Amino acid sequence: MAVPTLLDIAVRNGSDAVAGLIDETIKAHPEIVLGAARTIKGLNYKTRVRTALPKGSSFRGANEGTAPKKSTVVNRLVETYIFEPRWECDKAVADAAEDGAEAYIAEEGEAIMEGALQDLCDQFYYGTGAGGNAKGFPGLLAAIDSGMVVDAGGTTASTGSSVWAVRWGLKDSIWVWGQGGALDLRPVRIETLKDVSLNSYDGYVQSLLARPGLQVGSKFSIGRIKKLTADSGKTLTDDLISDLLSLFPAGMKPDRLLMSRRSLKQLQQSRTATNPTGAPAPFPSEAFGVLIAPTDAIVDTEALTL
Repeated sequence: MAVPTLLDIAVRNGSDAVAGLIDETIKAHPEIVLGAARTIKGLNYKTRVRTALPKGSSFRGANEGTAPKKSTVVNRLVETYIFEPRWECDKAVADAAEDGAEAYIAEEGEAIMEGALQDLCDQFYYGTGAGGNAKGFPGLLAAIDSGMVVDAGGTTASTGSSVWAVRWGLKDSIWVWGQGGALDLRPVRIETLKDVSLNSYDGYVQSLLARPGLQVGSKFSIGRIKKLTADSGKTLTDDLISDLLSLFPAGMKPDRLLMSRRSLKQLQQSRTATNPTGAPAPFPSEAFGVLIAPTDAIVDTEALTL
């Protein structure tokens, strides 16, 4: 089933300016380009997650009964959070720009949008801890089940990286946009700004208001390889990816493997080392039928305690 992305929601809402900016700047952000998205009318909702099935001991002999059973269901709260990237600049500086104030403003708007999208992608993985924002939504690190983690065993402090296997969809991993998916790009306005000495001057200001959140439906929606480093024998290989994919139940293969460019290079070099022709292997685009998406949001400086 095809599920809309953030860009689809922006276009559907008629936010032409927002959609235009997103179209220009999210090409390097697979978390947003590929990630499923949904809107909700309010700010949060509860999911019902079945964590255990009523299995076992259903056979019986003649004149015997079987004990009644029931599944185990828990509620989980999914919340959205205030996200308001904003830029401002000195009106006199913008008006004096060679190409005029409009060109200067457009350049600033594109830069703040790119930065905002990078912030969202960082939050997607690191959430409220180091690498994310404590006032934002919890990320994949907060949602991962310990049984869905493969440890690569790297030992050099603060040089770790991760590979994430993600299933997208309404019952799995999905971006959630509160207040009906509103992406409110405010018009450029003139406000009184303050310098470091609290002296006033006129400036152009613009902001974007949204309410993003993240749902991870079940423990089988995501998986992770952790402690990938440059240490010998601790780099990314197909064997580690195979170990990761084997954690997912039959019929629940992830949609994407998300990794840093360093991990992608390590995987390419591991394939070159085992190539019987000795020719360099191409940069990998898939592993065991799962497509690979490199991203700059996964860093190569993760603490090994994550």
